[in-house]
Amino acid sequence: MKKFETEAIRTQTERTQFLEHSTPMYLTSSFVFEDAEDMRASFAEEKERNIYSRYSNPTNNELVEKVCKMEGADTGFAFASGMAAVFSTLAALVETGDHILSARSIFGSTHTLFTKFLPKWGVTSSYFPIDDLDAAETMITPQTKIIYAESPTNPGVDVLDLERLGQLAKKHNLIFIVDNCFATPYIQQPIKFGADLVIHSGTKLMDGQGRVLAGITVGSAALMDKVYRFSRITGPALSPFNAWVLTKSLETLAVRLDRHCENALKLAQFLEGHPKVSWVKYPFLKSHPMYAVAKKQMKAGGSIVAFEVKGGIEAGKQFFDSIKMLSLSANLGDSRSIVTHPASTTHSKLSVEERLESGITDGSVRVSVGLEHIDDIISDIKQALG
Repeated sequence: MKKFETEAIRTQTERTQFLEHSTPMYLTSSFVFEDAEDMRASFAEEKERNIYSRYSNPTNNELVEKVCKMEGADTGFAFASGMAAVFSTLAALVETGDHILSARSIFGSTHTLFTKFLPKWGVTSSYFPIDDLDAAETMITPQTKIIYAESPTNPGVDVLDLERLGQLAKKHNLIFIVDNCFATPYIQQPIKFGADLVIHSGTKLMDGQGRVLAGITVGSAALMDKVYRFSRITGPALSPFNAWVLTKSLETLAVRLDRHCENALKLAQFLEGHPKVSWVKYPFLKSHPMYAVAKKQMKAGGSIVAFEVKGGIEAGKQFFDSIKMLSLSANLGDSRSIVTHPASTTHSKLSVEERLESGITDGSVRVSVGLEHIDDIISDIKQALG
């Protein structure tokens, strides 16, 4: 197997008769057949070929193949957004009466899916504390089918021991699903630690420039077959144009992440010594409570830094209103640095109690550290804190 960076660049669709060097974009809704027998055999799944872009498309296939190689997965499916990937993956696997055991700290929209929508179809969920995996085992019931987790978490940048969760899932014959969005496959491959399926919001670091919405799920062939058959009927497939943008973006994922992580660590170290900051969380800071686990399962600390401004809500508002260069946005993983107030944006649908249980205080700030010069990033945050 070639190295990560080489696979990211050299995994491409087969060249056409034009012998193009850069992979082409297949903007077509459908595909033609040679004759009646070819058409029959294709729909009977006796042939593996493209029929309709809601099912598969050469550009999407290239993206999926690339991510599968990066994650060490059998196969996958590309979705129109990260949440389309989360919902479709879960909906394809659960049945009425099933139970999902999830880590307490997850993305706000995933939380809403667990608490507001899946219960409509008789699917329940429970949350285990991210700092007590022993408690997770006590919460498994005969109806539990899935263990779900993010690591690092959104937005608290907590780290879960994926190997322990993988062992727990295997012991109880559960499906282990990991949202690997914050780390990307360059930094972390959850399948190595026992994950059955890995989900990404391609909108974030995979794209890297805030241009497109996308999601992808990769993993075991048996489980992905269920996800594929659900998705080809329900229609959440990714646009081939967005797939082309993403597959080109992945060519530079490694070099981008190296700089993102370098900048993020330097910012975290600066914040850790600032008198107006209560706490800082970044996986590769030695002060992070799960530093040893992060070093075990991650290549670097990622691009997200979380911290709390002293002084409560008013101090937080003043900080955000004082930002000059960094963007105020709910997105992350962009080449441009972004500051977000999770309590009033991405996690505003959670109650105060639910936010606190997820480590989100009123003064929590999430910084998606971009590719600008680190001196300029620190300078803007320094003046805003001042």
